[in-house]
Amino acid sequence: MRASLTEAMKDAMKSGDKRRLSTIRLMNAAIKDKDINSRTDGHDSALTPDTGLVELFAKMVKQRQESIAVYEQGGRPELAQQEREEIAVIQSFMPKQMTDDEAKAAVAEAIKSVGAASVKDMGKVMAELKAKYAGQMDFAKAGAVVKALLG
Repeated sequence: MRASLTEAMKDAMKSGDKRRLSTIRLMNAAIKDKDINSRTDGHDSALTPDTGLVELFAKMVKQRQESIAVYEQGGRPELAQQEREEIAVIQSFMPKQMTDDEAKAAVAEAIKSVGAASVKDMGKVMAELKAKYAGQMDFAKAGAVVKALLG
């Protein structure tokens, strides 16, 4: 994934796509920052493409979605549009997002696999979902579905 980011950055430089270039640079900076923090915390493991990078990118998308809401409330549609463009670039490096129906089916399957019987088992279900579907679903929405099915 890191190699594809580097290639995408080169392509953006050649094509003169400034928004894509700046977003990819932000992604690379976030990756390096996370790598440095993990080393200073005593962990030798760098971010893995399967979990760490996808989670990092999902966090970046969520931050931008929150910024969009703030910009729209503040009457700054041009800044909100900029954030939307950045989200599109970040999501192009992430696995395909699940639809609501796919997410509901995944939640039902996770509930069945961990044997959850009540809302008290929600943590087990969410851990199972995060292990299997990191970066592919919105866990805030998934949490609401888990509560609805178990409650």
